[in-house]
Amino acid sequence: MSEATIIPSVEKSTEETQTEVLKGAVISEEEIQKLGTKSLKEIVDLFGKLVEEGDVMEMNKQAEYIKATFYKVLKEEKIASGYMTMPDVEMPETEEDSASVADDEEQQAEPLENENEESVNETSESEEVANPFIQIERAFKEIYAKYKKCRSQYFQKLEKERLENLEVRNQIIEDLKQLLEKSEDLNVTFPAFREIQNRWREAGPVPQANVKDIYDTYQHYVEKFYDYVKINNEFRDLDFKKNLEAKIALCEKAEALEQETNVVNAFAKLQKYHEEWKEFGPVAKEFREEIWERFKAATSKINKLHQQYFESLKVQQKENLAAKTVLCEKAEEIAARQKDDSSAWNIATKELEALQKEWRTIGFASKKDNQKIYDRFRASCDAFYEKKRIFYSEFKDQMTINLEKKIALCERAEAIKDSTDWKATAEALIALQKEWKEVGPVSRKKSDQVWARFRAACDYFFDRKEKSTMDPVQLENLNSKLDIIAQVEAYQGADETAAEDFNARWNSIGFVPFKEKEKIQKRFEEVMHERFPEYKVSSARAAARSGRGKSGKRNAAPVLTEREKLVQKYRKLESEIATYENNLGFFASSKNADAFISSINNKIEQAKEELSSIAKRIEQIDNE
Repeated sequence: MSEATIIPSVEKSTEETQTEVLKGAVISEEEIQKLGTKSLKEIVDLFGKLVEEGDVMEMNKQAEYIKATFYKVLKEEKIASGYMTMPDVEMPETEEDSASVADDEEQQAEPLENENEESVNETSESEEVANPFIQIERAFKEIYAKYKKCRSQYFQKLEKERLENLEVRNQIIEDLKQLLEKSEDLNVTFPAFREIQNRWREAGPVPQANVKDIYDTYQHYVEKFYDYVKINNEFRDLDFKKNLEAKIALCEKAEALEQETNVVNAFAKLQKYHEEWKEFGPVAKEFREEIWERFKAATSKINKLHQQYFESLKVQQKENLAAKTVLCEKAEEIAARQKDDSSAWNIATKELEALQKEWRTIGFASKKDNQKIYDRFRASCDAFYEKKRIFYSEFKDQMTINLEKKIALCERAEAIKDSTDWKATAEALIALQKEWKEVGPVSRKKSDQVWARFRAACDYFFDRKEKSTMDPVQLENLNSKLDIIAQVEAYQGADETAAEDFNARWNSIGFVPFKEKEKIQKRFEEVMHERFPEYKVSSARAAARSGRGKSGKRNAAPVLTEREKLVQKYRKLESEIATYENNLGFFASSKNADAFISSINNKIEQAKEELSSIAKRIEQIDNE
């Protein structure tokens, strides 16, 4: 095989080679991830700087990835801000997918072409109110439009230059043909041939459709020049030597590509070396086959590595497809699963989000299967979130109905809270409390409010019921002590004599209801400390223990009769029973609550039995 015969895998122009490089890994995965962590403004600023300062080829490598990343981040921020309700489950997995998703986003934001200018302006103003992302999106589109314009102008210019280069190369071939037809002295012909070779090397790329024909034609006339022109052996050998040195250097470069870690980049460089190989003329006949076989051997190794790389990539893509198929099946099961309450939906949502996170860690499937498997996974996710939206829409309606029921229960409780028919009203309120438990949930915003209203009505009645069983004298004493607290709060001086007077009056008042005892004593001590920080309050009990009154003389400790003790114990038990019965209605039905309610019921029964026993003993004492 002669060196002029090039194997198909390397029959490509320099421009085609550059295009293949652009279609390769122009941005590493690490750079993509880093770009995705930036804010929308940072991405726009980076893109703007690239368009303003970068060359067109640099823009061509980066623009579509930046565009795809921008719209991905834009979607995520819209979802995070609540502007979008349906989450995007995955990043686009190919450059074509990225461009497609980004283009869809652009089309959704653009007004219809048949709208008039006034309508567009009105729409823009309303969108700016509703869509807080419209300004940053508009800024990105302006930069992207500028990039596309620059890119279009660049490739138009490039195509024009290719056509001009084709004319230049055709003219060079014509000059070479004319040189072969001349019978001038070799001292004139050979420098002219060298000048033609230099012009050929300096000429730029031509349109792809003309590459093979133009190079084959040129090579034909070059070989014809060397074979048929009677050239001086010294000049011929010198030219052969230079060509051999250049081709040996290309062989060494091609052989070094075997050490490249990036096989795709190595393959692209090899295409460039083959283009350079064609630019040099022939070598001496004894070296032609040897040098070409060396270059072809290096080419075969790189081609084999390139083929192995894509075969291993296919294996990996099959494994990725299998892994994603499993995730699709799991997502479909979650979407189809019956979910009757909010808790079940929350659990299913977390499971689906975990699948989406795992999906992003799996690489691409083959180009044929990648979009299909993505569409299947996305369809199951969309189905899940649509069912969830419908559930919560209906759930919201049910919570509104529940709120109306609970408000009705509040009104019924408030209507009977002032009743003095203690037994019947207590039973009615307990029945309302049971109805309350059977009503479903309401919104968090209204839940505490309506519960506080219902609880207030119940507490109001049971407080009155409890006070109805209290000793009237103790209630009067309670009011007297509340009056003293009000007097202390209104007092403006800091006289210790006044403090002693307040304290003495306080201690002179008799017993208050047992339930209020600790609370009202604590309140009195607090207000006394606020008005008289240096005065130490002494209680009647402390004075009784010391055996001294206000005068300092020892007093006899008050002795309660057996009947008084029994009456106090009787009232205390009544208060406890009322408290137990009041609280019973507020426990939700559950395994743990049922056990607790049973325990409370036992305490109520025991207290009632003891209450009956005390009543009999009091009656016996009265009879005696």
